Amino acid sequence: MIKLGRYNDLEVVREVEFGIYVSDGEGVEILMPKRYVPEGTVVGNNLRCFVYQDSEARLIATTERPYVQVGEFASLQVNAVNEVGAFADWGTSKELLIPHREQAREMEVGHRYVIYVYVDEMSGRIVGTARLERYLDNVPAPFEANEEVEILVWKPTPLGYKVIINNSHTGLIYRNQIFRPVHIGERLRAWVRSVRDDEKIDLSLQPMGYRNVIDSAEAQLLRSLHLHGGFLSLTDHSEPAEIAELLQMSKKNFKRAVGALYKQQRIKLEADGIRLVE
Repeated sequence: MIKLGRYNDLEVVREVEFGIYVSDGEGVEILMPKRYVPEGTVVGNNLRCFVYQDSEARLIATTERPYVQVGEFASLQVNAVNEVGAFADWGTSKELLIPHREQAREMEVGHRYVIYVYVDEMSGRIVGTARLERYLDNVPAPFEANEEVEILVWKPTPLGYKVIINNSHTGLIYRNQIFRPVHIGERLRAWVRSVRDDEKIDLSLQPMGYRNVIDSAEAQLLRSLHLHGGFLSLTDHSEPAEIAELLQMSKKNFKRAVGALYKQQRIKLEADGIRLVE
């Protein structure tokens, strides 16, 4: 069965002057225009195709790789706006329509928005929406403390940033737990801090537990030393904001990492900073 707005593994069944036809083996044939056909393709080959609709609602197969499929969330840039809605670049030659009714606020050209892609039941067309709440899972979260997840940064809140976890649930990263710049639409690794009694999920950008935190901080400090020629002008007296900007960690974790690496004789402490021991 052909899945609209998704990748499909399809067989090349015939060639025509303007492209090829691919099939799911159940009698459905779809045109792949010539410009998308990989060089050397012959009848009998299997191709991984993305299936969408052209302007006349005909199914089209392409070897283009969209940034997002139906049923997924992504950050997309709006390239045009008219009376129908906004049109966003989603990685195919035909831009994704986001109707005005599906915009949380009026969209502007050149701006990026977190979008969910779905098939509209009325028109049968692939469209996007910025009204995400109804597409997020409200069932009890299947996550455990310290579980590693993928997040998509959704929007700022007074407490921090609301994020989408593993393309299904929402969670929160508290502002005082963020030690690096975070951008709307960015995909990041995160760790579950806790699933509260009200099923809300708190997250961290660092693994939980003393040893995990220190291991992560040590690795980050060593990476930064290598990037800066083996020396960092940071000391116990450095401001927390300066440490966070350079190392994306708290001053507390910085001091712990420095202590651990000093004991391992991997760094030297100087009056004006830290030097890597080669």
